[in-house]
Amino acid sequence: MQKKFNLDLDKGRIEFIDSRFYKTPNGFVPSVTTILEAFPKDASYFKWLKDVGKDADEIRDEAGRRGSIVHELTEQYDIGEECTFVSKNGNPQYKMLEWSMFERYVDFSTTHNPEIMALEMHFASDDNGYAGTLDRIIKLNGKFVLLDIKTSNAIYPSYWLQLAAYYALYSEVYPDPIDEVAILWLNAKTRTNGKNGAIQGHGWQLITKSMEELKDDYTLFLATHKLWLSMNKDIKPKQLSYQISHKK
Repeated sequence: MQKKFNLDLDKGRIEFIDSRFYKTPNGFVPSVTTILEAFPKDASYFKWLKDVGKDADEIRDEAGRRGSIVHELTEQYDIGEECTFVSKNGNPQYKMLEWSMFERYVDFSTTHNPEIMALEMHFASDDNGYAGTLDRIIKLNGKFVLLDIKTSNAIYPSYWLQLAAYYALYSEVYPDPIDEVAILWLNAKTRTNGKNGAIQGHGWQLITKSMEELKDDYTLFLATHKLWLSMNKDIKPKQLSYQISHKK
């Protein structure tokens, strides 16, 4: 995961960086997910907001926390670290849903054996004016795939705009071809293994798009980026600085 703080041991200070922005040689640029906050919400979102009422923020924060934990587990797994459900003293370290989603990732990995070409790639581009972190570049069935891992209740249209923006960041630096982009959905409603070439298992599903299909999504992302910039002309990242330690 991207480090969102700077540690200065000489000055004895730690500086927390606004998670909505990434630092570049020329300043700061917003993250792709921050820009996509300007993407229009559909009717189902507003119905959900009405249904959950004052609990919306708590539900959103919990979903974000769960997603971060599952991502960290999959990253540890892919670099060869052992992931255990219980701590050394025998207590559970994760909620059941978190561990269940991680198990689904393990199922995908062991049944389809993707070759991990790159993991957690951070990009921040002054030229593009945005930044982001790619979950994986994998080689699967002879194809190079830009992969994003999702733990949400649904696959939203903005996810494809996100992948289109990530591909633009990747291709700015690397000439290596990407054959397709994909979302590995770890909260799918699937109950069986895939048929007729579909890659899925119980509770997980790989959903792909060709690079040709992604062109319209990138056009939409650029329009959303322009809209976000018009709404946030004077926004600047917040940075909090604290002493590393104190003694009375």
